[in-house]
Amino acid sequence: MPGLFIDSVTKQFNQQAILNGVFINCKIGEVVGLLGRNGSGKSTLLKIIFGTVNPDFKHLKLDDKLISKGYLSKNISYLPQDNFIPMNLSVLQAIEMLCNTHRKDLLNTSFVSNNLNKKLRDFSGGECRLLEVLITIYCDAEYVLLDEPFSQLAPLLVDEIKIHIEKMKSLKGFIITDHYFQSILDISDRIILLHNGCNYQIQNRDDLILHGYLPDFKE
Repeated sequence: MPGLFIDSVTKQFNQQAILNGVFINCKIGEVVGLLGRNGSGKSTLLKIIFGTVNPDFKHLKLDDKLISKGYLSKNISYLPQDNFIPMNLSVLQAIEMLCNTHRKDLLNTSFVSNNLNKKLRDFSGGECRLLEVLITIYCDAEYVLLDEPFSQLAPLLVDEIKIHIEKMKSLKGFIITDHYFQSILDISDRIILLHNGCNYQIQNRDDLILHGYLPDFKE
């Protein structure tokens, strides 16, 4: 079946299991939200899918073909928490490097089109984050992993990012994690919670309370 699948993910740090038999999948046309408290393994899982962290075990398939690392397929992109585009590049150079198929759509974004010749090092931290998020959303890969895309962004920009994700959703599959959980709930078709090294399907806010992600204010 077409889609991105990773199963039986196990990863230990200092003999402590961070991920223990975790499974997650994503198809083109859906946004999968990944929630979990600090240290639950969200970023680690995305890095394992992309291939920058080696797990103790994993079973990774893309469109029904086994792959060893996501980036080798050239059809999986990853937005890390830290800056990943060289700061000496201009906005246009970064776009030309990563975006071909959907470049025209990205250039229709006023913030991008108005700053094409400006180098990334000349932007503020929040502006640079916005650019990297947009470039990742509109990159050539069909599967997009976003690690805290709303970090450093003002609420209006968070809403704008959600609009861009929704716009590209019919052409791509997204797995998104962020501490702004309400934004994840708003944009996602399905929610997965990482807790105690395992993954849980989340249907509503009560499930997040049940698994200890949100406090139960009734108590």
